[in-house]
Amino acid sequence: MRLRSWKQRGRRTLVAAALTTTVVAGTTGWAVGSEQSPLTGPPPGAASWRADHALGVGLPDPATAKPTQVTAFFRGLDDAERQELVERHPTVVGNLDGAPADLRYEANTRALKAECDRVRTHAEDASLTAQDHAQARFLITRYTELLEPGRQILAFDPRGRGQVAEVFGDLAVAEHVSVVVPGSDIDLSSFDRAKDPYGTPAGMARSLREASGGRTAVVAWVGYTTPVGLGPDAATGRLAEAGAPRLTRFVQGLTASGAPRPAVFCHSYGSVVCGLSAARLPASDLVVLGSPGLRADTVADLRTKARVWAARDDSDWIGHVPNVELFGLGHGTDPTDPSFGARRIPAHHAEGHTGYFAPGTDSLRAFTRIATGATS
Repeated sequence: MRLRSWKQRGRRTLVAAALTTTVVAGTTGWAVGSEQSPLTGPPPGAASWRADHALGVGLPDPATAKPTQVTAFFRGLDDAERQELVERHPTVVGNLDGAPADLRYEANTRALKAECDRVRTHAEDASLTAQDHAQARFLITRYTELLEPGRQILAFDPRGRGQVAEVFGDLAVAEHVSVVVPGSDIDLSSFDRAKDPYGTPAGMARSLREASGGRTAVVAWVGYTTPVGLGPDAATGRLAEAGAPRLTRFVQGLTASGAPRPAVFCHSYGSVVCGLSAARLPASDLVVLGSPGLRADTVADLRTKARVWAARDDSDWIGHVPNVELFGLGHGTDPTDPSFGARRIPAHHAEGHTGYFAPGTDSLRAFTRIATGATS
């Protein structure tokens, strides 16, 4: 009995060693990845919002009010009252799940302009270092891009590495809605980068919308603090645990505002976020691609009513990551393994870890059918 116990302990030690060298480091040895502090809590400006009684009623608390309560509150206001709140509290209205999308777009335009002006003023400080000036110039360019006509910014928070959500299509009339949840190294600066576009949530969202012939509105959501690099953050669930309630609330806000239950597409570490939020996520479908695991052994463990789908191409390096969860490292069963119970999506033509939404791939064709409700 004692010998068997030592053998089992030895096997666990070997698995843990594999995790520290493979899960944390990908496929090439220990990778550098700085530890991130997750952004949590209500949006900036929440304190002044709570203290505002100009309308003669209490405003819904951004930290505690349910999205359905937020939706009901705004439906009880007239146009002038809604506009007043947008003008006085753009950073809250722009990030308030359950508020009407058109008000959020307008509020975030105001917030972006104000932040851009603030950075311009800051950049004039002669005491700043060359690096500070370079960062200021980058942010001014970034905010100016987000302010381009036609862009629909559903969420904007400049704190930390920055968070953002952008809508492609018309949420107000869309018969189908999808949400894209990204993995590591995605933030305000990289969510729509030109390099490797199908590895970004905006690139995935554009590709899915175009492939659907405009039959679905797609939201590129960067509403949680993602890991940087392939360090310990990517191998643990710490950031996903902080991000899951934010994703849940965001999707609940969409449906409370009248949007249909969305198909949620979760890439890489984003699938860990989706797995942890699955039980409370009002989604029609949960689609994971290039996933290291969902912190669940089977679909049943997710406790979701959504259909669960999984895709992984043979050239994706994520396939070399051990699918175990031990001592807080790793994310559990491979969701493409038949034992997990997900519906398998073909991905024979996708290439690498970020090629699933590339035009012409079998995976994108399958995603489009899911997003438009063409599957049973």
